[in-house]
Amino acid sequence: MRDIVVVGSLNVDISVQAEHIPQPGETVRAGGLGIGPGGKGLNQALAARRLGARVHMVGRVGEDRFAEVPERALQQAGVDASYVRRVSDHHTGTALVVVDASSGENAIVVAGGANHQLLPRDVRDAVAAFRASGVLLVQLELELETVEAALDLARENALVTLLDPAPVLQLSDTLLRKVDILTPNASEAERLTEIRVRDPESAAEAGSRLRERTGGNVLVTLGAAGCIWVWPTGFEHVSAPRVDALDTTGAGDAFNAGLAVGLARGESIARALRRAVRAGAAATQRSGAASAMPTPEQLDALPDGS
Repeated sequence: MRDIVVVGSLNVDISVQAEHIPQPGETVRAGGLGIGPGGKGLNQALAARRLGARVHMVGRVGEDRFAEVPERALQQAGVDASYVRRVSDHHTGTALVVVDASSGENAIVVAGGANHQLLPRDVRDAVAAFRASGVLLVQLELELETVEAALDLARENALVTLLDPAPVLQLSDTLLRKVDILTPNASEAERLTEIRVRDPESAAEAGSRLRERTGGNVLVTLGAAGCIWVWPTGFEHVSAPRVDALDTTGAGDAFNAGLAVGLARGESIARALRRAVRAGAAATQRSGAASAMPTPEQLDALPDGS
């Protein structure tokens, strides 16, 4: 099994559970305050490690007390944090998360802080981690030039490249052509294509539009409905286990990590996808983001697809 290198964000998540997600100008009561590690990069690194992979994390935190939260999480999980550095004059990335207590859906606002200080040269300094790995996981909570540098270095070292386009940004065709597997959720696919994604058929249409730009595989995740896998000659709807979601925060990160672990083991996308949808479903069974990243035993305990 090859290693996985994750180039991405390291945050502190401050989360509350509310009776519903507030509308603009509305104040609602909340409880269940939680403070813990997060960030899409850290979530994916922890999930891949818990699922059995050797993982290298490349990222930045601030020179503040919050930095200890993601640093401790990486250390306890056994993730290689040799390429995680503190930067002065910038706060550790912070996410404010509101979870709807009735549905488990969430709304998130992120202040990236030190994450934006991860530069292309910092990625290139981590070349040893890329040479040891078979898969790159990268997201968009970094500067785009840093994301592109990670994709370039991965290509130079023959890694499979996975891009989770969140938070969604408009991306150039030049960047997308460097991505082997693109994994937008429904809303991200809609923003990137201007196609309304409401069901598997419209997800397949949006995925096909994106595949024309990437030249690779596109996986449009649909939450409880699983995902749509679009490849050059067709598409497949992969269903997810039927569960009652407690908190959907981090489910997409678990999905991406589960996929990466399968690919690092040399599995086909078709087989790796089965683990990915199970990982995403398992992550909804616990509150929080990093703390909810699943283990193989939790995946095994889930029912079969819906």
